[in-house]
Parts: sequence; C-alpha cells; structure tokens
Amino acid sequence: MNLEIWELLSYIVTVIGLPLAIFVFIFEQRKERDNEDEAVYQLLSDNYQDFLKVALENSDLRLFSTEKTGDLDDIQKERMYIVFSMLISLFERAYLLLYEDDMTPKQWRRWRSWEDYMREWCLREDFRTALADQLGGEDPDFVNYLKALAEERAPS
Repeated sequence: MNLEIWELLSYIVTVIGLPLAIFVFIFEQRKERDNEDEAVYQLLSDNYQDFLKVALENSDLRLFSTEKTGDLDDIQKERMYIVFSMLISLFERAYLLLYEDDMTPKQWRRWRSWEDYMREWCLREDFRTALADQLGGEDPDFVNYLKALAEERAPS
C-alpha cells in the first residue's frame, strides 16, 4: 500500500472511528450506571422484604394497622420502638441512595415505590408519633421529607 491509501484510512478512522468509539464509551458508561442503580434498588428491596419478615414475627404489635396499638407492655413498646427504628433507617438509606432533585423517569419510578412505602407507614398513628423520637440525628433533608409525608397523611 502506498502513502495515499494509508492517509485515506487514517482520515476514515479519525472521522468515523473516533466518534463511534466515544459514543460506545458513553453508552457503556450509562449502561453501567443503570446496572449499578438497579443493583442498589434491588438490595434495598431485599432489605425491605427482610424488614417485613421482622414485622410478621412481631404480629402482636399489629404493625399493619392504621390505628394506634393500645395496651402494650414495656417489652412490646421497646420492640415497636426497635422495629420503627429499623424502618426509619431503611427509609433514610433509600432516600440517600435513590432520591435526587433531578431524576430520570427510571430513577423517578424506583423512588416512587419507596415513597409509597413511606406514605403507607405514615398512615399509622404509632409510626407518626414515633417520628419525633426517631428522627434525631438523621439526614436533615430526609427528616424534612419524611415529616412532610407524615403531616400529609395525618388526619385533619
């Protein structure tokens, strides 16, 4: 091959190959980010399933009732406090890992499922009452977010 053909091939690589390589790199980076986001979401979902097992093991606390559970002894009150502490910790982790001000539609869909969990728990009077004691030391943005949800869900 002569010099002109080599020069023509180098122009083709520069004009077509380099932009294509940049596009493939960016595409792969986005794909990797989506996979990481999905893995985080799946891990959080698994943790919530584990929490639900704990709630089921403590069925005497009536954790899925929207009404306040009455007549709990001291041990039951302590267990309820611990269960709510676990739940708030899980919600905070989800908030810190999933919530962003500017989310893609996929990120928004993932976040909305967690927000639905939070709204559901904020319907429970015992949970809303526990927030005052439980939110100390948590992320301030998360605290404001969860308090707003709790106020929204409290009966008027």
